[in-house]
Amino acid sequence: MTARRGEAALGKAQAPSPWGDGRRSRIGLLGGSFNPAHQGHLHISKQALARLRLDAVWWLVTPQNPLKAARGVAPLAARLASARAVCARERHILPLALETAFGTTRTADTLDILHRRFPRARFVWLMGADNLAQLPSWHRWRHLAATTPIAILDRAPYSKEALAGLAARRLARFRHPARIAGVLADRAPPAWVFLPIRKHAASATAIRARGWTVSGPVPTDGEGNL
Repeated sequence: MTARRGEAALGKAQAPSPWGDGRRSRIGLLGGSFNPAHQGHLHISKQALARLRLDAVWWLVTPQNPLKAARGVAPLAARLASARAVCARERHILPLALETAFGTTRTADTLDILHRRFPRARFVWLMGADNLAQLPSWHRWRHLAATTPIAILDRAPYSKEALAGLAARRLARFRHPARIAGVLADRAPPAWVFLPIRKHAASATAIRARGWTVSGPVPTDGEGNL
């Protein structure tokens, strides 16, 4: 039995130890505040699993995004609970607080640790087009691109501007067509693709406006959906 089939046989993907392991999985990494997590996060994660042929997607629930104000951001425990509620039935999507375990808040630093502690895993960084536009403001963003393949997920109306922005221009020669997305995890970085996907209407801002609080339950639409 291959390593990948062996892991699949375990059912729901196993949470990693912060100290690392020898798994050979193809793992998508979706970082964010998840304030709160919602069906939109689930939608793009499922798209990434299918289009990038991933074994798992790890949601990296950040302790505090250094580019965002802390005001209005729920405590980590509440945001992590919302993430676990959203993907409770998903076998291959894992909400994690690895940055808290690592003591990091910057993506490039987190990825360096992940590559060291999981040397046989093949990671792909997942981000929306809005974050591609902001990428030049990230700490060591060129290093991030040089160490980890990146999948940019369409997020209208930001995509057009993002694909014409500084990061996309600087990394233009490393862009691959969407048709090779299934082998992106195997490409040596720098390597990235832009994936057009169906838009999802869920919004963390709208959910907070409907009454989600730092201590309250995650609101649903009456049918159990976030």
